[in-house]
Amino acid sequence: MTTAGDLMVIRPRRLELPVWLIAPGLVLRWLWRGLWWCLRHPVAVGLVVPGVSLYREFGRSGVIVPVVLAAAVSALWRWRHESSWWTWCAGPILGRFRQLFVYRRAWREAMTLCGLAKVYDHRTVLPELLRVRSDQALDVLTIRMVRGQTPEEFQKATANLAYAFARRHARVYSERPDDPPIRSGYWALVLGAVDRLRFRDRPSVVYLVVVRTDALRTLVDPFDVPSVPDFTALPLARREDLRHWCLHLLATHVLIGGATRSGKGSVLWSLVRVLAGGISSGLVRLWVIDPKGGMEFAMGRPLFARFACKSFEAMADLLDEAVTVMRERQTRLAGAVRVHTPTLADPLVVVVIDEMAALTAYLQDVDLRKRIAGSLGLLLSQGAGVGVLVVAVLQDPRKEVLPFRDLFPTRIALGLTEATQVDLVLGDGARNRGALADQMPRWAKGVGYVILDGTPEPARVRFSYIADDHIRDLAAEYPAPADAVDILAQVGRETATEPVRPPLPRQRRGPLLPDSLLNILNRDTDGGEPR
Repeated sequence: MTTAGDLMVIRPRRLELPVWLIAPGLVLRWLWRGLWWCLRHPVAVGLVVPGVSLYREFGRSGVIVPVVLAAAVSALWRWRHESSWWTWCAGPILGRFRQLFVYRRAWREAMTLCGLAKVYDHRTVLPELLRVRSDQALDVLTIRMVRGQTPEEFQKATANLAYAFARRHARVYSERPDDPPIRSGYWALVLGAVDRLRFRDRPSVVYLVVVRTDALRTLVDPFDVPSVPDFTALPLARREDLRHWCLHLLATHVLIGGATRSGKGSVLWSLVRVLAGGISSGLVRLWVIDPKGGMEFAMGRPLFARFACKSFEAMADLLDEAVTVMRERQTRLAGAVRVHTPTLADPLVVVVIDEMAALTAYLQDVDLRKRIAGSLGLLLSQGAGVGVLVVAVLQDPRKEVLPFRDLFPTRIALGLTEATQVDLVLGDGARNRGALADQMPRWAKGVGYVILDGTPEPARVRFSYIADDHIRDLAAEYPAPADAVDILAQVGRETATEPVRPPLPRQRRGPLLPDSLLNILNRDTDGGEPR
């Protein structure tokens, strides 16, 4: 008999199996695990099984001779085609080694201390490390997230993950960071099906890219000057994976943000260099505004169809004439095309502004500043489709300095002074996704963050270094044609000094006192009447 309040202990019924049934079950379980491991690691099985067979047949020589031959073939392969050697030989081997002896050893500790481990049903659940792929500079970790996690949680912990694995830089991507290869030949159909499987959409997986060797510490040599520039892929910088970062300039505007001595000149002159072939042939017209008196661009004056460096009125005239070119092309191309294609008769006009804040925020002439802002607003909102583009540089990306910052589709962030400025240049959340432009070391001049096409995650690049001798050689070898200014008549005061303006009359203002106190002060001391 039990009454209310009595403690009852209920134990589940135990099912006892005989030994002759348990032993085969364990054997089958172990065999299944071994078979599953062999299926998941075909390369290891393919190396171990022949190695054991050769050792049993020929002894030590049966193992040493194949190893020596494989090393010789590997060395020859690397000498003849290093990129494919890293892709198919060294990369998988190094990635597997680092997965076992570097990442897996510290995986539980790193996931727990970085706040990515979850607790479910009184058990700690960790993200699963599926694979590690390596190349010359990077390790790409494929991670299956815990159910309920999002890539944003990993992106917020990007810096923690980098230092957890004893590295300084890392990036988190929600999709594969590399593009599927272009297949051709007899095996294109089969390899294409394999690529579709490899590059399929996997919402439960994130990719952590860890920079093992920082390839951006060394200077980047200037790129070759193409005779006909490809406006959809202009090589300007080196990426962390040693590939080239190419700028899609056609039908876009470019904003470059960076503090003083962060390497903004490297970006501008890298762009001018890859456009030099089109400049000399007449396919590109560079209209340059240098408010610093020509300190940055005067050395390359022969490359430019228009150049204004001293007179702010001349700079305003240049922008007004760019608007005139835009209006003329809109009238002529409306109904024919939606995006302008540069030709010799209708070239691409690129308006380069070195320090935009000098025109939009620091110019004392209010009327002239409003005139410049109006022209820039029209160019940024309507000029991309008709081939009148703006490439602007500024140090302070705040809204009051550049009110139309959101009209720049393409943005580049070099070294910045504040963490909030990173999101102002690259967009909201860019710093959480790994764009640490406010933590640039002293040597990182010309190093910046860009947004790759098709992905919201930023990439770290270093732009080529263009020395003064390179600029002089470029100006001498690729000058603009003599008729480069015939799009509109060039004004004669582009490089003239700023005219002296008389000071504006100021209205007399009284003291900021209340009326009652003013009446008391204005009363006559003799009669007490107001004066």
